[in-house]
Amino acid sequence: MTSTTAPTPALSLRGLRKEFASPAGPVRAVDGVDLEIAPGEVVAFLGPNGAGKTSTIDMVLGLSAPTSGTVRVFGADPADAIAAGRVAAVMQTGGLLRDITVAETVALTAALFGSSGSPVPYLERAGIADLADRMVGTCSGGQQQRLRFAMALVSEPDLLLLDEPTTGMDVEGRREFWAAIRADAAAGRTVVFATHYLEEADTYADRVVLVSEGRVVADGSTTEVKSLASGRTVSARVDDDGERAAVAAQLRALPVVDAIDHRGSRLVVRTADSDDVARFLLTQTAARDLEVASDNLEDAFVALTTAATASPLDGATR
Repeated sequence: MTSTTAPTPALSLRGLRKEFASPAGPVRAVDGVDLEIAPGEVVAFLGPNGAGKTSTIDMVLGLSAPTSGTVRVFGADPADAIAAGRVAAVMQTGGLLRDITVAETVALTAALFGSSGSPVPYLERAGIADLADRMVGTCSGGQQQRLRFAMALVSEPDLLLLDEPTTGMDVEGRREFWAAIRADAAAGRTVVFATHYLEEADTYADRVVLVSEGRVVADGSTTEVKSLASGRTVSARVDDDGERAAVAAQLRALPVVDAIDHRGSRLVVRTADSDDVARFLLTQTAARDLEVASDNLEDAFVALTTAATASPLDGATR
């Protein structure tokens, strides 16, 4: 009989907690995170400001020690994995010398890993080969982010961590950047990225991990995470002001209606049962121009993180 064993996870977090001291007492930035990421996954790590994303990334990079719990990167301690060149990161700021060129920056990074090869292949993959002779200090914020990406590629890491990687990039730059990331992922590299551009997560991630108050509140594909919010939006036009107010009052009495918003002559209804709301509007009112839309990732993000803040969980939910 042939036995098979599961591959070692690219990243494994178990009971991960991180506390910081403050005048008011300890602040828990990360609160019992359990997370496992397989090799080759592209995972979006999302959450509102202060959710614990950067604190978690810092622990994965060995920049900060957990208060409790464990971090394993390809089965090893983060410091050992980084020393072996298996992990690299693109951070929001720092790490650049302004008075040398783009090419010299990448060559210097390569030298740290014992490589004396040309920096050009990494500049090409990052889409900045035409900036090779430009001084770093004269590069835009978006160009500097792509330079950090080129630097991260030098060690050919198995795990690439990106913290708000497209900050400062224009729309075309972001598109080219993600094309390069997907090409690397297709070759087997694991990518974990934190971003405030939710459409990036929706478009480019295989999986979304949503954190709030230092805990995981949702984990799955973008479709699965959207479905957890269990909501749709029904909007309809009611021209008469008095009649629109009356329809809104009737809608609020329906148990399936979560919220109602007035947008000019339209009523926008958030509901867990769009069929019931649509049927009511079409058969019981003078509403017209009915539209039904599923939640997008932003809707799910707001709904799930708001729920987590209002009703804190005792641990990671998934």
